[in-house]
Amino acid sequence: MANAGPLHQSEVRSSAFTRSGTPPEGLTPNPASGPLLQVTRLQKSYNVPVLVDFSFALERGEVHALVGSNGAGKSTFARILSGLTDRDGGDIQLEGRPYNPGSKREAEHAGVIMVLQELNVIGTMSIAENIFLNRLPRRGGFLRFVGLHNEARQALSRVGLGGVDPSTPAGFLGVGQQQLVEIAGALSQNCRLLILDEPTAALTDPEIEQLFENIRQLQKEGVGIIYVSHRMDEIRRIADRITVMRDGRVVATHQAGDVTPAELVREMVGHDLPERKKSVVERPVGEVALRVRNLRAGDQVRDVSFELRRGEILGIAGLIGSGRTETLRAIFGADAKDGGEILVGEQPVVIRSPADALRAGIGLVPEDRKQDGLLLPQPIRVNTTLSTIARHANAGGWLDTRAETKTTESFCGRLQVQCTSHEQTIGELSGGNQQKVVIARWLARDCRILLFDEPTRGIDVAAKHTIYQLLHDLAAEGKAVMVVSSELVELMALCDRLLVMSQGRITAEFTPDEWTQEKITQAAFSGYLDQKESAIAT
Repeated sequence: MANAGPLHQSEVRSSAFTRSGTPPEGLTPNPASGPLLQVTRLQKSYNVPVLVDFSFALERGEVHALVGSNGAGKSTFARILSGLTDRDGGDIQLEGRPYNPGSKREAEHAGVIMVLQELNVIGTMSIAENIFLNRLPRRGGFLRFVGLHNEARQALSRVGLGGVDPSTPAGFLGVGQQQLVEIAGALSQNCRLLILDEPTAALTDPEIEQLFENIRQLQKEGVGIIYVSHRMDEIRRIADRITVMRDGRVVATHQAGDVTPAELVREMVGHDLPERKKSVVERPVGEVALRVRNLRAGDQVRDVSFELRRGEILGIAGLIGSGRTETLRAIFGADAKDGGEILVGEQPVVIRSPADALRAGIGLVPEDRKQDGLLLPQPIRVNTTLSTIARHANAGGWLDTRAETKTTESFCGRLQVQCTSHEQTIGELSGGNQQKVVIARWLARDCRILLFDEPTRGIDVAAKHTIYQLLHDLAAEGKAVMVVSSELVELMALCDRLLVMSQGRITAEFTPDEWTQEKITQAAFSGYLDQKESAIAT
């Protein structure tokens, strides 16, 4: 934009509404009889077409879900609406007027707010500053911290984080809590159209219920909501209509109550998903592969002990902040330990860094793939072979790119990674395909013990099917597999045994014939209830 100084809110809003060429007579929206948002024949291409003649409508007070496989164009559409990406063609009308934001700021001043699937939290800033970024309360040029923190507490309470200190650096929070901070920031703004891109991917059931309550309140206020998700059960609960996308095009739009999950999946992938392979006999479980004794790491991991056997899939359930992720990171050496012992088989091992864990045969698929798992500017080939560099070096110490390519073709092929070539920059891939590349890296390393932290976060139903089958196949090969997930149904479908964490401790252990969602949820809350009772007693 040409102006060097900050724009007045009305100037920014006018700019967002007029970039498409027809200046409105005023900023008063058209009568409420028309749709809130009308998109006609939207076009966007990168190396290949991403959106092709895409048309979409959103009514006031409606939750309109967008579903489709990774790479279908959902996130690109959302980024165009939120001013993060320019469109190549097509028409967008917001409240009956041409709409074409040139930046995220313009979109927000026009009332279009987006919570991205990929977190946008600035870790070095406080939680309060992240919530009110670009809207910080000032007086005489100075930041009003008292007012900021009071407003932040109100916003945090709305998403169930009322007990969190708003002055805490946001980087101290786990991924799930950072997601809630972003949602709190969105809900605190003057919003007419809210875009939620995989908002519950890192949330547990109580946090999801809190979010749904907020969504229903926004509907009553006339806010239109575009809800992008792969979770079919959630979509049918919260959405009024569902639009299915495939290859950048609209396949169908349904009333939420008129379509089954199986029909949606068929429309998303273009065919029925194959049945997952089932073992004729029960999968054998072998000797203990990993022993963890009295592991301690800060306040999040307190005296954790368990065993993991070869051929077993062991799950960890718990609320956000319960210590699930921190336990895996401490085992892998990504976070410092305060005490405890780790044994691989019968042999004690000292793990002070991820390099130590790799030498011990342990691999970790992290919760935050972009921050901790990928080199975004590098090609798929480099990201796939990152843990096996020594194996791909020739006698002179130079990397053999042909050997790297062969490995990449083998393991990315096994996971059906969709890309134009293995030299494509990984940052250009959809989230689901990026996750497959991270997993392919550990398959290439042939780790004996594999730790998966939210392995299907932000992944479409077809890709989930692929990863579920992979986890079963790895266990059948004798690998020891550990899975952290916020989805209880996923854990109950995958795991041979389940641990529940609460307040940094393991509070329960279940086998399939013992567990129920009610028992698991009760165990997940138990540490917090015990803490509350102790506080009352004192």
